[in-house]
Amino acid sequence: MHGNVETGLAFILFFPAFCIAGVLYCLFPRKHRSALRLLADLAVLILAAALSLLAVRWGFHSSLGVGGSVWKQVAATLLAYGVFLGVIGVALPIRAWVLRRGCVG
Repeated sequence: MHGNVETGLAFILFFPAFCIAGVLYCLFPRKHRSALRLLADLAVLILAAALSLLAVRWGFHSSLGVGGSVWKQVAATLLAYGVFLGVIGVALPIRAWVLRRGCVG
């Protein structure tokens, strides 16, 4: 199987989890919803998805192959999931600080 297809499959494996985490990130907190906040939230999600795609490609291609081709997909997928949650985890306190200061809203 071609490498790009395998990395795509690894990313697709966690795509529903990315969607759920992204929707929860955008919906909460319920107050201070403005067009600027929505754009900022979408920018964070786009950055998280782009970095996750890079992480899945890097994880798949740098894997030593221990355990066969399935392990490459599992390791790459877990790396992509960790990067996605890491970007959101960094963005959450920044967004909370900005909302507390009243800069967006």
